Order: sequence, then C-alpha cells, then structure tokens
Amino acid sequence: MWVLIVSEIMVFGAGLIAFMSVRLTDPIGFADAQSYLNRTSATLNTGILVTSGYLAARALLWRHAGERAYARFSLLGSAGLGVVFIVIKATEFADKTAKGITWETHPFFTFYYLLTGFHTAHVAAGIVLLLVVTWQDTPRNIEAGAQFWHMVDLVWILLFPIIYLVR
Repeated sequence: MWVLIVSEIMVFGAGLIAFMSVRLTDPIGFADAQSYLNRTSATLNTGILVTSGYLAARALLWRHAGERAYARFSLLGSAGLGVVFIVIKATEFADKTAKGITWETHPFFTFYYLLTGFHTAHVAAGIVLLLVVTWQDTPRNIEAGAQFWHMVDLVWILLFPIIYLVR
C-alpha cells in the first residue's frame, strides 16, 4: 500500500508542479479562469473529505476495541461521504460544461479538469476499497483502506488551496 501511496503522491505532485509552472507564464489568465470556480463547493468538499478521513481512522480504533459494528458503520459513513464528494464535484463539472468551460478553454482548465478529475477517480476507487474493507474488516484491511483514503485526503488538501485559493 505504501508503494502505491508514494507513487500516487508523486504523480499528483508532478501535476501540481506543472500547473504552478504554467501559471507563472500567465498569472492574469489563470487568476481570471480561477474566478469561475465555485470556492464554496470546494470548501464544502474539503470538510467532507476531512470528516470522511476521521471516520476511516475511527473505524480502525473501533475495530481494535472489539466494536466491529461501529467500525463497519464508520467505514460506510466514510464511503458515503466520498459519494457526496463525487456528487458535488460532478455538479461543479456539469456547471462548468453548461457554461461552455471545457479543458480546451484555457490551460488553467486543462489542469483543473485533469487534476481534480484524476483525484475524483481516486475518490471513487477509495469508496470501492472502503466497501470491500467493510466486508472484510480485519484490522490490517481497515488500516490499508484508511491509509489509501488518507492519501486521497492529503492530495485534496494540496489541490484545494493551489487550484481554488492561491492567486
């Protein structure tokens, strides 16, 4: 799991470095494009993922305490919040598309769709992993699922300010 996590962080890191490098060539265009993003939904999604990560961590503690039902409930809650994240992100993507904003509109949006879309795919994979771990809820499995989920959280914690806030 750690090899996967490190490799994923390196891929996202390379994408963020490329994003910031291209931003240096057109700071005004990037700032203008960024103004079309919905910071409220992104902030909400940040809270959702952090809460979801907390539930994943609690699941392992519950399982170690012998509270299997609470552990499973925490895992299902974590996965459910992941679904909420995807719904909000899909709504954001649909809003951009309805306004004619695509990955070809500006280099900012190329990176926006690439990085946040790739992250959303990881959220979907994490949901599947959390559901499998709920079914096969050994402490080792829960720990591995929570590790992946925390990587997804960490990546969003990096993407959120760089894409949505930094001007």
